[in-house]
Amino acid sequence: MATIRDVAKLAEVSVSTVSLALSNPGRVSQKTLERIRSAVAAVGYVADPLAQSLARGRSKMIGLVVGNVGNSFFGDIRRELENYALEHEHFVLIADSSGKPEREQALVEHLIGLKIAGLALGPSSFGPDYVRFVESLKVPMVCFDQKVAGIERDFVGSDNYLAGAMLTEHLLQLGHRRIAFIAGPQHMHTASERYRGFVETMASAGVEVNPNYVVDGQFTRSAGYEAAMRLLIQPERPTAILGANNAVALAALQAMQELGFNCPGDISLCMIDDVQWSNVITPRITMVVQDTLKLGGIIARRLLHRITNPEAAAEPPQDFVLSPRFVPGNSCRRV
Repeated sequence: MATIRDVAKLAEVSVSTVSLALSNPGRVSQKTLERIRSAVAAVGYVADPLAQSLARGRSKMIGLVVGNVGNSFFGDIRRELENYALEHEHFVLIADSSGKPEREQALVEHLIGLKIAGLALGPSSFGPDYVRFVESLKVPMVCFDQKVAGIERDFVGSDNYLAGAMLTEHLLQLGHRRIAFIAGPQHMHTASERYRGFVETMASAGVEVNPNYVVDGQFTRSAGYEAAMRLLIQPERPTAILGANNAVALAALQAMQELGFNCPGDISLCMIDDVQWSNVITPRITMVVQDTLKLGGIIARRLLHRITNPEAAAEPPQDFVLSPRFVPGNSCRRV
């Protein structure tokens, strides 16, 4: 394998000149640069990005840490970040924490050790120790999706309160009063805000929330399925179910079908967040969706701004919160 010394020997310049030409071509003469580029092509030299990172003290690599890389929400974020990063000669390293705080911290520490230029983080934890850990990181950073109290970093996310409120209002307008809510983990910003939107919209309409109709689905399909089953076997079933995310809502639809209920004939259903191929699911589920492509674009632009502008380090953190969009389906009926 060709080395930088082979390039220097063929181009008849020093190793340091080759290194300078590759990392900052504007600082060498055009004649020298052309000779070095010809030598690189002739010997087949390929630069080691990690070695370059260690030499410069920083890299062109950006870390992206998410709770579930298979989730289409994070997939859209990744794609937008990668596209924008590549346009600005940066590359994205993706890490999946599986929503486990200890694993997330280990992954972040490993990425920092690789001298990443910046970090896009979808937090999986909360609390004083976690806040201290994130705040201790000396790297440009943007947090997204989960807002964690105490973390003073740029944040990009959706109005989750509005998401819960919009669907609740839709069901109320259709005449539903026995509305069930399959919730997510309440320590999570997205889950607690969606639930708050549900509760306060019900209260504004003068409708009391039945505590038997609020069940914890943990934002997972397995827990959502169990939660839906508990709702469906109650003597007085709800007339509508609102899923706090797509996983629990699809699990509820599965439970309905297995028990022989018709949606929306027997029970209406709506959910927050879309899924791939949602247009072929029967019935087409009424939902509120996040503009994931726009979120990803804001994350990318804000992070590259922090990375490429030295004065940006002194800028105070900002929150960028987008309104979700209502998408009607045929899974809800009037009662």
